[in-house]
Order: sequence, then structure tokens, then C-alpha cells
Amino acid sequence: QVQLVESGGGLVQPGGSLRLSCAAPGSIRSITTMGWYRQAPANQREFVARISSGGTTAYSDSVKGRFTISRDNAKNTVYLQMNSLNPEDTAVYYCYVVGLSGSGGLRNYWGQGAPVTVSS
Repeated sequence: QVQLVESGGGLVQPGGSLRLSCAAPGSIRSITTMGWYRQAPANQREFVARISSGGTTAYSDSVKGRFTISRDNAKNTVYLQMNSLNPEDTAVYYCYVVGLSGSGGLRNYWGQGAPVTVSS
């Protein structure tokens, strides 16, 4: 099963910063949108940010102005720079990309999840 590889999660104090990375294997062809969701304990998975192949970005209201999504197409990698973190940002962060499946249609591919804990 094809899976994205995430890194950069961890423990940070309120007000601090973290940068998440997510690399997609070269076997995923024609990647279009790349992005991030998160899931806090006892909550549903929620949208965080996404970036199109052309660089257009979108953010949830809860992270707008604090988080920045970017991508490196040559490396098939998406990043999430998280600043001014607060305890409400504590969650497991999942990256995804939209790319071609083996049958030729588009599908989502997911990372394994990167835990982020914001606590003093």
C-alpha cells in the first residue's frame, strides 16, 4: 500500500513553532492537490490547509494567519509551518496528496500521521 512519509511532529510550548514535512513516493503520478488534516482526541478529522499544483492555498479559519503550507514539486513534498501554536492545536496531523491510482482515476493518498502536542 502506497503511503506518504511524515516527519516533524513533537512537543512544543504554547507560542512555539513546528514544521511538518510530508514526502510522497515517486510511484504516485500526476500529483495535484497536497494538504493537511488533523484529528484531536475524541474529535473528528478536520481540514487544516491545502495547496494546488499551481500554488493556490486555502486554510481553515482556526489556523489562518498562523500556519503556512508550501510544496516542493521536485521532491514531491508538502510542508506545514506552524507558528503561534496553542493547546487547541494539539492533534495528530495527517498529510494527503491527490494523484493517479493504478486504475487511472484520481484518489487520495495519506500519511501515517504526525503527533503534535502543545503544552507547557
